[in-house]
Amino acid sequence: MCGIVGIANANSRVVSRETIERMNNCIVHRGPDDDGFYINENVGLAMRRLSIIDIAHGKQPIHNHDKTKWIVFNGEIYNFQELREDLERRGHRFYTNSDTEAIVHAYDEYGADCVQHLRGMFAFAIWDETDKSLFIARDRIGKKPVLYAHQSNGDLIFGSEFRALLAHPDISKTVDYQAIDAYLSYLCVPAPLTAFESIRKLEPAHWLRWKNGKIEIQRYWQPDFSKKIKISEPEAIEETTRIVREATKIRMISEVPLGAFLSGGVDSSMIVALMAEASSQPVKTFSIGFEEQDFSELKYAKRVAEHIGAEYNEFIVKPDALEVLPLLVEHYGEPYADSSAIPTYYVARETRKFVTVALNGDGGDESFAGYERYAAMQIAELYHRLPAVLRKNLIEKPISLLPTSELKKSRVRDAKRFLQAASLPKTERYFRWMSTFNRDAKKELYTPEFADTVADQNPSAFLDDWFAKANGSGVLDATLLTDQMTYLPNDLLVKVDIASMANSLEARSPFLDHKVIEFAASLPVNLKMRRFETKSLLKKAAAKLVPPEVIYRRKMGFGVPIGDWFRKDMKNFVREILLSEKSLNRGIARREVVEKYVDDHTNARRDYAFQIWTLLMLELWFQKFID
Repeated sequence: MCGIVGIANANSRVVSRETIERMNNCIVHRGPDDDGFYINENVGLAMRRLSIIDIAHGKQPIHNHDKTKWIVFNGEIYNFQELREDLERRGHRFYTNSDTEAIVHAYDEYGADCVQHLRGMFAFAIWDETDKSLFIARDRIGKKPVLYAHQSNGDLIFGSEFRALLAHPDISKTVDYQAIDAYLSYLCVPAPLTAFESIRKLEPAHWLRWKNGKIEIQRYWQPDFSKKIKISEPEAIEETTRIVREATKIRMISEVPLGAFLSGGVDSSMIVALMAEASSQPVKTFSIGFEEQDFSELKYAKRVAEHIGAEYNEFIVKPDALEVLPLLVEHYGEPYADSSAIPTYYVARETRKFVTVALNGDGGDESFAGYERYAAMQIAELYHRLPAVLRKNLIEKPISLLPTSELKKSRVRDAKRFLQAASLPKTERYFRWMSTFNRDAKKELYTPEFADTVADQNPSAFLDDWFAKANGSGVLDATLLTDQMTYLPNDLLVKVDIASMANSLEARSPFLDHKVIEFAASLPVNLKMRRFETKSLLKKAAAKLVPPEVIYRRKMGFGVPIGDWFRKDMKNFVREILLSEKSLNRGIARREVVEKYVDDHTNARRDYAFQIWTLLMLELWFQKFID
């Protein structure tokens, strides 16, 4: 696991060693063990290394046999040994035992199609001295990041994190307000946008080729939900277990200490149980909890660890948001408002004290239908078919009369939220449920000037494309595909990559193996969700490995009590930041609306926790990166 940076100058200008070193130093946390450089006139590559495989000889950059191609690589290739054997049979000669060298030889053999032969998580760049081209690729689901700036003069500057690119003197910090509008919808900036006009994200499952100052970008993979297999439920449970077991086993290859995050939920519990099957030693597990019991699953995590004989390590933390927020803002590099970044950072920090690699359960929900919104999307399809008069008079009116607290979650509150969007077209419905600030909220929030600036933007367009491309058997498959291609890489995987690498910890995710994703896509929808039960099939598979009481309970998520913080420990901080003249004069949000959010929330009249958090993280980003 590493971080990479690079420069390709289009006008034959020699790359500055000082500049590329400065860029590389910005990501030392991603690879504290080593660094490496390749500079050849107008092209420079550099990397920081976290040594995990072939520690002794895997120093990068690595070259092919005749030194005409050079690679810097961030990630892990889990099938590199089989790939290497195949390439050796084809006449390739290796000088290391690293997975990195297998990639550069695969590029030698297959060109851009080399990505089809790779199983793992990766972001890499290969300079081809023969035809003077730079090839950059990102893994299928987007575990590893690639940011790039294609300058007006043809130069290409790229790297793993924003701070690396911003260390280059030619990168502009001009704000992309389209991206800010999208951020206020999704809590994050969706690819390919970034908060900076000059920087873009290479989307998952894409490669980029730069030559003579011009770039070409192509997608090389996406899940196919159209090819359903005929399989019984018992067979599907067995095959699901087999394929997840194999994906877990290959992720246990490491020359450094290895463990696992254990939340006590279905996905991480299943992964830890499968690790225990494959390990001759007790699996080291790491769990985090909070003093607020509503946000703690430690009793379930401990039950799983005891059941499988794992080494259990738990950490009770009292998050100090005022301490950790500046650090998170700096590492994420653009506005990011998923508050679960805080516990993710803490569990990564504590885990790194014991191991260098940790497996997790990320991705199980998005392939096997684990969120309640998947059931809601299906129920809404049925609800949409009811006559409008029936919906309005017999369902919506009676439920609207039921009392609910503006401060506490409840099933009645959930039902009202469901009904607000259930009659909308499926993309709009999904957008309404996923967005912090929906269209109506933005009309209230935005200043007239900012509303005009983003008037032509359609924030749900990032979803429209994927709902349109969905080729499965209905709304469930369409929602799963959309989540896999948007929510997962734009939010969840960014969160884990930044939080883990900030602590020099490698996170591996068996459920994000593309073979697991492709298999799940091939399953009939009635197996993944039966009678609106989320993750029905995976729960049955997991219940054969861990105690059923851990599996069959309501999903908690991985949150922190930000609503309470804003009324207590962070009350003054929120007012100081959001109600400052600097913040209110940004020209984005109306003064009176922000004041209402803060006053109503801190005085316990309404719950505006997510709105406040989203605006707070935006303002802290402006202060850190723009001011």
